[in-house]
Amino acid sequence: QVQLVESGGGFVQPGGSLTLSCAASGFTLDYYAIGWFRQVPEKERVGVACIENSDGSTYYGDFVRGRFTISVDLVNSTVSLRMTNLEPEDTAVYYCATDLYRLCTRDSNEYDYWGRGTQVTVSS
Repeated sequence: QVQLVESGGGFVQPGGSLTLSCAASGFTLDYYAIGWFRQVPEKERVGVACIENSDGSTYYGDFVRGRFTISVDLVNSTVSLRMTNLEPEDTAVYYCATDLYRLCTRDSNEYDYWGRGTQVTVSS
């Protein structure tokens, strides 16, 4: 059974940092892409970052501007999202997802499996 569990969210001041983790189980992480998305109330989920674990390729949303880094720990089946220089506009619920496909896609509708999300709040 495919399962994704996010952790690491919290409250941080502008300019601060957080590292989110996505623990994956029920499938072999090595072969598939994992995406991070975020969502604010009444808005659609937006792609934040994605990693293709088959070759390590990474992709980021335009708004990331070099502030976030996605990485994978295949031994522990965990995908992390290191977020630095956080801004109030980064406040959202962050989700990890997979469609058990090798390549990343920006379209959240393509992803079949989602975690429950972790809240990130950036405020002074």
